[in-house]
Amino acid sequence: MKLKSVSKVLSALVISTLFLAACSGDGGSSTKTTTKTKEPAKSQQVDEMSFPKKTSNDGKEVEGGTLNYGLISDTPFEGILNYVFYEGQPDFEVLQFFDEALLGADENFVYDQTGAANYELSEDKKTITLKIKDHVNWHDGQPVTAEDLEYAYLVIGHPKYKGPRYDSQMQMIVGMEEYHAGKADKIAGIKVSDEKTISITFKEANPSVLTGLWPYPLHKKYLGSIPVDKLVESDQIRKNPIGFGPFKIKKIVPGEAVEFVANEDYWQGKPKLDGVSLKIVNPQVATASLKNGDIDFSELPVDQYMQAKELKNIEILGTIDLAYSYIGFKLGHRNPDTGVTKMDNPKFQDKRLRQAMAYALDNKQVGEKLYNGLRFPATTVVPPSFPKYHDKSIKGYSKDVEKAKKLLDEAGYKDINNDGLREDPKGNEFKINFASMSGGDIAEPLAKFYIQSWKEIGLDVQLVDGRLHEFNSFYEMIEKDDPKVDIYLAAWGTGSDPDPSGIWHSQAMFNYIRWVNEKSDELLAKGISPEAFEEDYRVQVYNEWQALVHEEVPVIPTLFRYNLGAANKRVKGLSMNGGIVDSWHDVSVTAEQPEK
Repeated sequence: MKLKSVSKVLSALVISTLFLAACSGDGGSSTKTTTKTKEPAKSQQVDEMSFPKKTSNDGKEVEGGTLNYGLISDTPFEGILNYVFYEGQPDFEVLQFFDEALLGADENFVYDQTGAANYELSEDKKTITLKIKDHVNWHDGQPVTAEDLEYAYLVIGHPKYKGPRYDSQMQMIVGMEEYHAGKADKIAGIKVSDEKTISITFKEANPSVLTGLWPYPLHKKYLGSIPVDKLVESDQIRKNPIGFGPFKIKKIVPGEAVEFVANEDYWQGKPKLDGVSLKIVNPQVATASLKNGDIDFSELPVDQYMQAKELKNIEILGTIDLAYSYIGFKLGHRNPDTGVTKMDNPKFQDKRLRQAMAYALDNKQVGEKLYNGLRFPATTVVPPSFPKYHDKSIKGYSKDVEKAKKLLDEAGYKDINNDGLREDPKGNEFKINFASMSGGDIAEPLAKFYIQSWKEIGLDVQLVDGRLHEFNSFYEMIEKDDPKVDIYLAAWGTGSDPDPSGIWHSQAMFNYIRWVNEKSDELLAKGISPEAFEEDYRVQVYNEWQALVHEEVPVIPTLFRYNLGAANKRVKGLSMNGGIVDSWHDVSVTAEQPEK
């Protein structure tokens, strides 16, 4: 089982209809089992082994053919088509076809030698050397070089880079902090030996170098003349992006559709498909589109699973996702100019309030009733798709209304005027503004369910602006720390590196809750320290960190998820792992037209 496309990248996800967290940039992917999908019993968790991970079609491939891919979304994709800059899952779904990582990985998301580059780790484990294989070329025919990978690091570390990839692991590279501060023109720890060879040296040995090293080059000759702070808005990123993946972009209809054609010069050989046609499909018509043969493959919105499983022309694939849903508390703000996060919002500083809000929720019922058993209670913020590091001993917050009320009483939140709603400890009206995303049939009842659950313990929670918000505007509010948002319902694609610091370090850009905790930062640092090469030590560190997050409740983990994909029965060779499609290069079709 090999992951031809490795996903190390965190991404913000759509809540209620997501199935593909991301591929080639947000997880990995793989294969196995072709067991027949069995119907889940109502009101119970679905067994992952019920779902095959690879299409069972073994028919004769037709030569070429075009696969129709449905990007399930109620909003346009943003169009930031580059791994260094993109943030949301819809853009990833476009990226996966035309660009990829230099390094492949095994079924445990550990780098191996199956990708476009080989690597060697030094004896002291501080330096990793990559050698790009022959005939790895960008879509314009230029070779992918060691300088292209160096350029990616120079962009991410640049003082004017405002994207989310400059994280604690980047800062561990020798000379990176000096470069980021504008004190050096180069990164001392990155050396280009020749056109194909590059070495990256870290200040100390770091176990995540084999799961979290940045593996995505940037085409220096194509992009290098553009100022770093102008790259994200450039035509080279938005309108005419170039990668070195199995397909080239032929045409983009911004936010709506993309036509891909086979990259005949692909380093693994010409893809089996002549092309891919990607288009936005509204979640509410996803099943109808699959039934009619309008799309060959798409995510399967969980609110349509019961209808879709009755279709005879599709096969449903599924894996446990590298992701979790959560309710986040806005605890402070991040200065966009300095990158400094401060936990200075007094509203939710008392953890007893946060714990009470967690005890108010019955996420088991949510998973069973709203998601047909395809979601199950999230107990920690490390999903079970990382079996080594997910701490099963932490049971999470199960519904306990009396305990919730007691915590609120102790914290001073009491109903003074007997209207059924609690005032704050100073006797003032206490209202909580809740932001949640639109999308699919589940979004609204889910938000209402949580609001009613909090009302049951005496808390007045109202939707921001009285409505749900679409994906892009929702995350704009969250990223910019809009003061009208107190709490929000969201989801993370964790990426395939078990190190959670890209989301959770106090100064990480993706730390949307703005939680600043010295002990958390200390444990996160230990998790990528030289000592963490000893697996038992790293497990112990991450277990302690999960226990800390559980106690402090900066977020309420709500649901883990099964990622479901639906493939037309003419599709062959498509496989998934961790919710991600593996190797689009190997996918083919066995009929000229989709089955209906």
